[in-house]
Amino acid sequence: MARGERVLRMSVELPLWRALTGYRVLTMLYAIGLGATAYSHFVRPWLALAYYALLVTWTLATVTRVTGAARCTRWFLAADLAVAVLGILLTPLADDPHRIADGGSTLPSIWTAGAVLAFALKGGWRWAAGASTAVAVANLVERGAPARDTVHNVILVWVAAIAIGYVVEVARASERTLARALEIEAATRERERLARDIHDSVLQVLAMVQRRGAVIGGEAAELGRLAGDQEIALRTLVSGGLLPSSRVPAGPAPADTGPLDLRSLLAPYAGSRVSLAEPGAPVMLGATAARELAAAVGAALDNVRRHAGEEARAWILVEDEPGEIVVTVRDDGPGIPEGRLALAEGEGRLGVAQSIRGRLRDLGGSAEVISVPGQGTEIELTVPKSAEAARGKAER
Repeated sequence: MARGERVLRMSVELPLWRALTGYRVLTMLYAIGLGATAYSHFVRPWLALAYYALLVTWTLATVTRVTGAARCTRWFLAADLAVAVLGILLTPLADDPHRIADGGSTLPSIWTAGAVLAFALKGGWRWAAGASTAVAVANLVERGAPARDTVHNVILVWVAAIAIGYVVEVARASERTLARALEIEAATRERERLARDIHDSVLQVLAMVQRRGAVIGGEAAELGRLAGDQEIALRTLVSGGLLPSSRVPAGPAPADTGPLDLRSLLAPYAGSRVSLAEPGAPVMLGATAARELAAAVGAALDNVRRHAGEEARAWILVEDEPGEIVVTVRDDGPGIPEGRLALAEGEGRLGVAQSIRGRLRDLGGSAEVISVPGQGTEIELTVPKSAEAARGKAER
């Protein structure tokens, strides 16, 4: 990743610093050239020469300072801006007042923009705005009044510096995003490699134990069933990164702080007798709704084990619709005789009525039970994604 980060910085930020280094040297030469052509107009030429000597010394001595953000410290930026502002303020003392009134350039000329651009590259558009303001105030003081050409130049430097600072901020954010994507890609490849290794060794052994245990019977059959459960849990972990049942933390549920991925709550239910089919993308739902929906699924599976037997198979299907989430629990048991649910509710056994339908009704959702004797039972649980929609349906 270190090599990748170096490539990213060279492609975005480093060229800008190199360009700034060249700009400072070239504009220094340009300012000296302008000073040479206007030398005869200076009322205090010795002051102009002193400043140009300072400008040349400072620019050449700090060439390495503007090769990157690390060496371009805040103290350096402040001193660099001070050199630019000093040149602007010395212009009325060194140059002819009539030449200044006619729009003559300041002593540092366009070298001043380099100091402002350094702020933009280092700190973004906010730093650029502050440096541009300092230069603008110095220019207005130098002219004594907001002349048209002065205002034009000030606004031009201001807009350009802020724009460049904003572009730099966006580029840095893009670098961070791309670096994070590369890290995720590397982690995904490593997980895929581990998954292949596990598939070629551990999962195959567990599958063999499950098959042999079923053939031998007795205690070996129970061992085979446990091996099958572990195979499902391990396969879920290496394929989707979801939390297996053995890793579910004990204790009270976490606080309702934000949406949860429903898949992570349903993953512990998968086993040798329960198959889970889910979308490849996260199925996000409010924390309370997600936990209640998962609890309803657990209650449905409890009913399967209680009424269809331990050997019954069950299937969980998760569907992420645009406005709602639908979870279907189906089994291959004997089914529910007609009128049996109403009779159970009348006798006070409220498993389906309260544990399933009651939970869904409180969430503004619904639970539909479809059962044909001899063909199993299917329970369809529907929960709206919107909290407002859920409350509205619950109230109705």
